[in-house]
Amino acid sequence: MELNILDWFQTLHTPILDKIMTSITKLGDAGIFWIVLTLLFLIIPKMRKTGIIMAAALIMDLLICNVAVKNLAARTRPYDVNTSVQLLVAKLHDYSFPSGHTAASFASVTALYLAGEKKLWKPALVLACLIAVSRLYLYVHYPTDVLGGMVFGILAGYVGYRLVKFLEAKLSGRKNAGNQIRG
Repeated sequence: MELNILDWFQTLHTPILDKIMTSITKLGDAGIFWIVLTLLFLIIPKMRKTGIIMAAALIMDLLICNVAVKNLAARTRPYDVNTSVQLLVAKLHDYSFPSGHTAASFASVTALYLAGEKKLWKPALVLACLIAVSRLYLYVHYPTDVLGGMVFGILAGYVGYRLVKFLEAKLSGRKNAGNQIRG
């Protein structure tokens, strides 16, 4: 059934849409768009806390998806199953489940949302969804890879946020304890 869905996406191909989808998917290559956005936020004092939350989310995403789940699932990519598909991007050398592009995107969106970035998380969600769809359009992931990427990305974003909050509370507790001793 998943190959049928991917084959349906193949019926949508046009030269213009091919260019758009390959460009959108490049934004997710190695999480580059999200990493650059995180670094930008870390540089801007007013956005630093959001940058820290995003960095934690992306690190959790890397550990959960790329280090653990991809290697445990070891799922073959769809283009290796249906070799008749003409790829618009280079073949990848890692496993298919979950979609790393999607996971990094949704980890970042979740981090933005939980950090309270009301104006930023919505356009980021649109971009994350476009990146996810591009992975199907380009025949590099199964639909369940993309859904798994969404789930693991949201989980990574939440865990990253909770980790930052935990560390923040620990550091705040130490600071207050030091002030009480001196006082």
